[in-house]
Amino acid sequence: MPTILTKDGFRFFFYSREGNEPPHIHVIGKGGEMKIWLSSLDVAKVYKLSPKEQRIVLEIVSVNKELFKTQWENYHGSI
Repeated sequence: MPTILTKDGFRFFFYSREGNEPPHIHVIGKGGEMKIWLSSLDVAKVYKLSPKEQRIVLEIVSVNKELFKTQWENYHGSI
């Protein structure tokens, strides 16, 4: 589980065996989780995060989208 970023109490990572799915980032923190597709920034799953926490996570992902995509490509191969 490579961790790409930690910020504001959240850890942004991906699982090592998910290269068969479109690029996405997993987020864990504050007692909850999210999975976000990087191409559209759509939320694939959310668990136990408040709407405010979800907005914070989405803002962090938006700002760091290119970093996450680059790290995905470096780890899993071409997007």
